[in-house]
Amino acid sequence: MEKEPKVTGIGGIFFKTTDPNATKDWYRQNLGLVTDQYGSSFEFRNTNNPEEINYLQWSPFTDDTTYFQPSPKEFMINYRVQNLKGLLVKLKAAGVTICDEVEEFEYGKFVHIMDLDGNKLELWEPVDHVFTEILEGKTTK
Repeated sequence: MEKEPKVTGIGGIFFKTTDPNATKDWYRQNLGLVTDQYGSSFEFRNTNNPEEINYLQWSPFTDDTTYFQPSPKEFMINYRVQNLKGLLVKLKAAGVTICDEVEEFEYGKFVHIMDLDGNKLELWEPVDHVFTEILEGKTTK
């Protein structure tokens, strides 16, 4: 049975800063985040399957990043989704702007859309077990 196409949670918070490395250091030193080159991965348990570890990515980007374009905003939110393909069918039918094609990586599928306020959103159909193997417990809990 195919899963209902929908958002299931927050997958990441991305924001602009003048110095991403200093920002990561500050959060590590003052708030205890476990950081790496990308920011910090927060570990949590799946409500419907408590044995499954899921992740939320926190990442500072440089002020001049083009990753958030065409949005002029200082941030971008990543949403965890199930059935990305089905969700895209619904979004296209509703006239939602799809910014790019679906990209597939070992840790999931990604696509970007625009909301009605001009915020670029990242949709992610995750493969969490790959992060569990890659991160080897080096996460913020």
